[in-house]
Amino acid sequence: MPKAYFIVAIEVTDMDKFKEYGAQVTEIVEKFGGRYLVRGGVQEIKEGDWPQARTVILEFPSLDQAKTWYDSPEYADLLSLRHAASKGNMLLVEGV
Repeated sequence: MPKAYFIVAIEVTDMDKFKEYGAQVTEIVEKFGGRYLVRGGVQEIKEGDWPQARTVILEFPSLDQAKTWYDSPEYADLLSLRHAASKGNMLLVEGV
């Protein structure tokens, strides 16, 4: 079964709220079998445009598991907090 990846490009607009989100989200990601591969850090654009200053990549065991995490009641409150603290784009893609 192929793994699944959330690729997130965001701009933090409220650092205090985003820190609150960051302090809680890892535990919930791990509860659903996910793990962070990239969580911010230095990035260098090699081709085209990259819309945001922060990139995050999450890996899940499967597409279904990734969807279950994102749609879970446990993540719902944190999702609202992330939306209040940042803006950007999020893509879910199945691996090979």
